[in-house]
Amino acid sequence: MSIFNLDPTHSSIEFTVRHMVFSKVRGTFTAFTVDLDIDDATNLPTSIKASIDASSVSTNVADRDAHLKSPDFLDAAQFPTLTFASTSVTGTADAMTIAGNLTIHGVTKPVSLSAAFDGRGKDPWGNDRIAYSANAKVNRKDFGLTWNQALEAGGVLVGEDIEIALSIQAVRAGQPAAV
Repeated sequence: MSIFNLDPTHSSIEFTVRHMVFSKVRGTFTAFTVDLDIDDATNLPTSIKASIDASSVSTNVADRDAHLKSPDFLDAAQFPTLTFASTSVTGTADAMTIAGNLTIHGVTKPVSLSAAFDGRGKDPWGNDRIAYSANAKVNRKDFGLTWNQALEAGGVLVGEDIEIALSIQAVRAGQPAAV
């Protein structure tokens, strides 16, 4: 068993949501941590803990980012952190399911991520690195994010389903992450 910590310079958390029914808006969170316990024989994580700074949400549009941080959505002042803690990891390195509890806006719900082991090796400086990708879909209303606006032509401004895509690279605990 090995402990790995996030390399934030080689990792990303991205999301996509429908806008005006027919288009998509994409965004990221730029400040987060992930700690992984890894079974060295299988390269499967046995425990995953993640923490995301709600105020780090970015869609590259300042007004929209401010609205996402407001009480209409994440309410980053009152709920500064989104968290995830795994409860089980099943499957194989090529096709695993990570079940866990996701907390957004002070509401905790079970979620399931489809994930894959992307590789493991030594970087040029001898540090042990490991990488995973994962995807999930959550309904924002399940987490109390209910703000919306009706459109004159029908439908609503913001979709309910949020697609989440993770690309995580981690380095063995005690080794430098950023190189």
